[in-house]
Amino acid sequence: MRFLRIFLAAILLAPSLTVLSWTQETNTQETNTKEETNTKDKTAKFETKTDETKSQPDVVKRLDNSASVLNEIMETPDKGIPTDVFADAKCIIVVPSMIHIAVGFGGRHGKGVSTCRTANGWSAPAPISITGGSWGLQLGGQAIDLVMLVMNQKGMDHLLSSKFKIGAEASGAAGPVGRQAAAGTDWKMKAEVLTYSRARGLFAGINLNGASIKQDRDETAVLYGKIIPFQTILSGKVQPPSASETFMATVHKYSNVAAEKKQGE
Repeated sequence: MRFLRIFLAAILLAPSLTVLSWTQETNTQETNTKEETNTKDKTAKFETKTDETKSQPDVVKRLDNSASVLNEIMETPDKGIPTDVFADAKCIIVVPSMIHIAVGFGGRHGKGVSTCRTANGWSAPAPISITGGSWGLQLGGQAIDLVMLVMNQKGMDHLLSSKFKIGAEASGAAGPVGRQAAAGTDWKMKAEVLTYSRARGLFAGINLNGASIKQDRDETAVLYGKIIPFQTILSGKVQPPSASETFMATVHKYSNVAAEKKQGE
């Protein structure tokens, strides 16, 4: 009789145990599916971000790199561009990673971006290219970051012409470096364009006489969707594209800092 009761109880419990087992398996499968979905989503987002970075046009990467160059240089005022110089600059040109090759004579080629002061602040960025050479006994090759400051209206007019040569149409000079370096120089009287370079962590003025600067029409078309005249962009008649937000914010930041420091001196 006791055996019969146990047997009947087992028969009654069997469906419940089956349902419980099926529920546990279903929950486990759902959990695994959710985890796989979350993993795929995270992977997809990462891959999308990586793909977006890789697919950025070179001119957009150059704008971001130019912002980084300015940040790194202006964050070290003791070894960077003097406040007075930066505050008085009419235009700023940044060329990240310009190639400098020298075997008997030097050769330079690079691409960068420029912006000029207008009545309403800084203009939208205009892509530029720079080529040229310097004679001298040189040997070696390296990539340098280049910063050029156009210091007066005459120099600005040369830049707006879409093409000029430093040392010919526009006078150039190696820019002073450091907080007090500008005090004993005559850069305000003579130089239309002050030039700086940074290589292997060292920042110094550089002589770029003979270098030719002109509008990069191909990169302009990529950045703006069409070719816009150099003067139209740099005179403030064009809105900065969204891709230049970081670069423009960096230029505004340090020009404001320089202006405040100059007023406080």
